[in-house]
Amino acid sequence: MNRSFVCVCVKGYLVMSIVVDANLDDSVSAFRIAQAELLHACEALGLGPGVYERFKEPQRVLVVSIPVEMDSGECRSFIGYRAQHTDVMGPTKGGIRYHPSVTLDEVKALSMWMTFKCSLLSLPYGGGKGGVVCNPKELSLGELERLSRGYIRAISDNIGPEKDIPAPDVYTNAQIMGWMMDEFSRIERRYSPGVITGKPLVLGGSLGRAEATARGCVYTIQEAARKLSIDLESATAVIQGFGNAGSYLATLLAEIGVRIVGVNDSKGSAYNPKGLDAKALVKFKEETGSVQGFPGSENVPAEDFLALPCDILIPAALENVITSKVARRIQAKIVAEAANGPTTPRGDEVLLDRGIFVIPDILANAGGVTVSYFEWVQNLTRLTWTEDEVNARLKASMVGAFEKMYEVHSNQNKTPRLAAYMVALQRIVDAARARGWTC
Repeated sequence: MNRSFVCVCVKGYLVMSIVVDANLDDSVSAFRIAQAELLHACEALGLGPGVYERFKEPQRVLVVSIPVEMDSGECRSFIGYRAQHTDVMGPTKGGIRYHPSVTLDEVKALSMWMTFKCSLLSLPYGGGKGGVVCNPKELSLGELERLSRGYIRAISDNIGPEKDIPAPDVYTNAQIMGWMMDEFSRIERRYSPGVITGKPLVLGGSLGRAEATARGCVYTIQEAARKLSIDLESATAVIQGFGNAGSYLATLLAEIGVRIVGVNDSKGSAYNPKGLDAKALVKFKEETGSVQGFPGSENVPAEDFLALPCDILIPAALENVITSKVARRIQAKIVAEAANGPTTPRGDEVLLDRGIFVIPDILANAGGVTVSYFEWVQNLTRLTWTEDEVNARLKASMVGAFEKMYEVHSNQNKTPRLAAYMVALQRIVDAARARGWTC
């Protein structure tokens, strides 16, 4: 394979530096993008090649086969993954996703992004991520429970409150976390709520956890709007993805005066330039299974959705949706990455060249892991915080991280994404040096 170091500069910013094929394009894998972001931050901080070599691969990767008895009586095996990137800052932490397209490459990338996310927010964690290749929509509740318990049995030796703490992600929820916590507790023969976050409240879950990703993203949007002199009470927003994060984002943004003009999900979209009633929209999807067909709205083709006119565009679905082609059509002033890795390197170049401010994923969607940390602390100390306490702590964490990122962005003439990675990586390197890690 023909590999080379490629550096891309736009308007004086060093945008990307990566060991790549000569023909890098929008199809570059999530893991190679994560490695590129690490390398880029190493170069910007003047760190030697040893730092990149130390953190370019996860510390540990598990691939497991999970046999599940289906309702029909047949046995079916599912493939599961768990990547633990580094424990230099503390136990690893990250969600578990159930999706037909889950790959080892994706899980490794997500674990690396979690490392940077936790470090940027000053959380005492390294990054972890897990996934099971399945379509949960095709599984009965019993099959879903047996799969979830089987996954935990398969990885139980490598997780724990001081080792690796999973959480919900795409197509997993509080109930699934409850089953997983119960299975781990059975294996350990003791009640162990701290092994999993995102649990039901009655099992030690935290108030404010369900909407934490969205609420944290809103805090960063408010900070970006202040820096860019955008009046949110007259601003418009388009949200791609209307799952947990997207639906809460619509509601929370509407509460501070932002007009939601477009939302979509895997089945279709709802667009009305005059605005959509966020609460009614959430109820409509709960009743029908999709936002498409919401009264007073029109369905916009998927290929045109991200190009809808708005002030704030929020990708809240999966990776690599903002390619260079899509980025050329975006009309927003702010792109807030509520999803992990929604923008390709080429897409990032285009957004920068067009002067669109990007709130990078490791900051924009860090509210979920931050409140997961709060849940873990409450479990370990057997304390319970009020929702107001949780939200106040979350706001302080998100605003503080935004200010650290913005300081590097403005003072050192770096992109917001690179600035966020520089802040995060410097903390990781400082921790490694303090621990005496020389290699």
